[in-house]
Amino acid sequence: MSNERTPLITTGVCGLTAVACGAVSDDTPESSSGSPSKDPRKLNTFFGVMVPTILSMFSIVLFLRTGFVVGHAGLLQGLLMVIVAYTIISLTILSICAISTNGAIQGGGAYYMISRSLGPEFGGSIGLMFFLAKVCACGEYVLGLVEAILDVFGSDPESSASQGVRVLPQGYWYTVLYSAVVLLLCLLVCLVGAHIYSRTAFIILLVVTVSLLSIFISSVAVKPQDFIITHRGPGNQTLRYNASYTGFSATTLRNNLGSGYSLDYSTNSVMSFATVFAVMFTSCTGIMAGANMSGELKTPSVSIPKGTIVAVFYTFTVYVLLFILVSATCDRTLLIQDYGFLQRINIWPPFVTIGICCASLSAAMCSMIGASRILHALALDHLFGLPLAPAAITSSSGNPWMAVLYTWALAQCVVFAGQLNAVASLVTVFYLLAYAAVDLACLALEWASAPNFRPTFQLFSWHTCLLGILSCLVMMFVINPVYSSGSIVLLLVLLLFLHYRSPTSSWGYISQALIFHQVRKYLLMLDVRKDHVKFWRPQVLLMVANPRSSCQLILFVNQLKKGGLYVLGHVQLGDLDSLPSDPVQQQYNFWLSLVDKLGVKAFVDLTLSPSVRQGTQHLLRITGLGGMKPNMLILGFYDSSTPEDYFLQDSAFCDSSMGQNSEGEYNFGVDLPSLQAHFPPVRHVESPRWLSPEEYVGIVSDAIKMNKNVCLGRYFFQLEGEGKDSKVDGSDRTIDVWPLNLLQPGSSDYEDVCSLFLLQMACVLNMSNKWRHARMRIFLNVETESSDQGWVVNEETFRELLKKLRIRASIKIVPWDSVVQHHTQPEGGRPAEPNQALSDDFLSAVNCMLMEHSSQAAVRFLYLPRPPAHHSQSQQYLTQLEAVTNGLGPTLLIHGVTPVTYTDL
Repeated sequence: MSNERTPLITTGVCGLTAVACGAVSDDTPESSSGSPSKDPRKLNTFFGVMVPTILSMFSIVLFLRTGFVVGHAGLLQGLLMVIVAYTIISLTILSICAISTNGAIQGGGAYYMISRSLGPEFGGSIGLMFFLAKVCACGEYVLGLVEAILDVFGSDPESSASQGVRVLPQGYWYTVLYSAVVLLLCLLVCLVGAHIYSRTAFIILLVVTVSLLSIFISSVAVKPQDFIITHRGPGNQTLRYNASYTGFSATTLRNNLGSGYSLDYSTNSVMSFATVFAVMFTSCTGIMAGANMSGELKTPSVSIPKGTIVAVFYTFTVYVLLFILVSATCDRTLLIQDYGFLQRINIWPPFVTIGICCASLSAAMCSMIGASRILHALALDHLFGLPLAPAAITSSSGNPWMAVLYTWALAQCVVFAGQLNAVASLVTVFYLLAYAAVDLACLALEWASAPNFRPTFQLFSWHTCLLGILSCLVMMFVINPVYSSGSIVLLLVLLLFLHYRSPTSSWGYISQALIFHQVRKYLLMLDVRKDHVKFWRPQVLLMVANPRSSCQLILFVNQLKKGGLYVLGHVQLGDLDSLPSDPVQQQYNFWLSLVDKLGVKAFVDLTLSPSVRQGTQHLLRITGLGGMKPNMLILGFYDSSTPEDYFLQDSAFCDSSMGQNSEGEYNFGVDLPSLQAHFPPVRHVESPRWLSPEEYVGIVSDAIKMNKNVCLGRYFFQLEGEGKDSKVDGSDRTIDVWPLNLLQPGSSDYEDVCSLFLLQMACVLNMSNKWRHARMRIFLNVETESSDQGWVVNEETFRELLKKLRIRASIKIVPWDSVVQHHTQPEGGRPAEPNQALSDDFLSAVNCMLMEHSSQAAVRFLYLPRPPAHHSQSQQYLTQLEAVTNGLGPTLLIHGVTPVTYTDL
């Protein structure tokens, strides 16, 4: 995908260089050889914006549908329709002016505005739909022109009520032939270049203006007349109507004030406010004709607002005056029964005929040029891949001739429909959807409150944007609910397609700005003083030394977080005073790409510190924000085993799976080779350790002092089925929980904070997707040979506790008298010290007991004793943990310090 070529800062110098202002440069692979020899930005406000906008808004409606609207709706409702329609487009114009004055605009008009504001997914989908609307509009104007020509020159005398030299044969294929000839003429003009069209359009505007003046002059110069209008009725009957042109008459005006909806002779259907408004609104779909010429404008950020506003005000004035004129001079029968009545009452009828031909032809050329510019911009951005790639080719002067050919071919397909009315409704709906998208773009920029959104045009607010969106959507469904629903469905399909392709860009994503705005607001509302234990959830900081050996643990913890905060932490050893720059900032992209590859929902937090222990303290204190801060620290186990390289085992890290990322298009600049090269190889047996036993145990002790729960994970490299593509549902898995502190046989409290935390974490895992159907077993260690049989009562109490906690698990009673006998009791019957030296026989017996009962479990939860207070006992502490868990398989040693269970509502 091509990068943004015009930074915001260059707005003031737009026009000085070709590339800076949107010309097609020779670094585009699909472009023709060589750079543009001339700057294609040649048009000023009048020729580039006002002329095409006025002609597009006049088109065929001005001459052929004015009487239709006033005759059926009456003057009052007709003026109401004009006011409503122009109110809707005026709200959109405010958004267009705001966006176009906030930065340098390149070619593509509406597509460029939407895509650079809302991102590639929304911009690409709306851009393609707007292109299709322009193509259909081009076909519509051509069909309207051919109908007007046949209305005057058609050989069938009963095909129309108009008069003229009737020499042209009529029929479906003749209509297609005439339309093809007109389209070919438009194609030749567009291939020459937009600047030629703009000069041609000015001449056409002069002709249309003369035609309009002739209509106003004729209202005074032409005397009252009576006409007989004939139409072909049912059964080939000839229907005759008596119509009158009265000149200016108060009686005629009074009779035309109210509505008179009746049968439309062209469609044989009864008209209503909605159907008449749909026809009238087609005259308001040209407000972006100037914006679509943005690639040819000298200063688009100045020309688009000024030219569009003046053009809309001018057309509004003309329509209002023309509505009043015809309602005061023509009776209702003339207005309803003859679309070409303006020719009848003109001092020289060819004036109107020429005006119709010129307005329709110019609107068709304007649509073809606008559509080709949108398609060219889409092709340059590579949103739709190879199908649109040829449309990026341009001539030496910068004219996208291949995009023009695309547009011409599709417009030729449209004229094969031969039905103007159906095409007109579809065009109007597409245009309204595009207008709503422009309003949405402006609304999103306003709501995001980004400091760089500083448009020089200030006459807008989020109220006008929102009102514009609602107005467009309402009118879409008023005009045609079926087409409206279909267009929205098509928009969603295109959105999903572009989202699936995941195109990245340097345009900036408005979604990110909106998310930031909302997240900041809700984080301020997340008050830590209102925390309650019944809403507790794990918020995890997982410390990762090297993800090559930790990927399985990362995937497992992703299942354990239960919708809570999940942060991958890493400490880079070093001192910032001795370094030229912070090395941590450059590593974030690699870690975020790792998160994407693994498919885990995790944040990344890195720090630079002289020691791992000090860096972990930093992360425990500063990671998170507001009420979202880690309450649990998870570490890999400290032992002497050689870690395995997960990158060599997972197919996601193989070259064959990265084919679509070979061009660096979707990976934010981090491809697979660079990702593999960034993380060092796993540690060998002879390699020195980054951590000493004392520092590792010190990290555990620090976390407990900071009131953080601690988990140590061992053997998780043996755990399978945790990947994002795994179909495991846990039905063949078992979760074993040993809530008793096995290194202190004298303690028989199953309801202390640590034991309950152990149960809660096992229950949380059992609720995750890949463990939902796993069986959970809880093992209670009892001394059955003891004279005290209180363990029976304890068992019943524990069962009641599980029932209150809504934990579904089977309870297994494990006698461990043979294990306890190896435990050395202190003299005098005093309780054992928490970290006293334990015999190897006792540790081995505990390990054998665990192996006997939990060897087939998928994961085990064990009680983690509190670490020793003195660092001299750190090695002994780790040796005991290693001996107890030796050969068990995936095991999580947990020490909880916060209450997490709640039995009330």
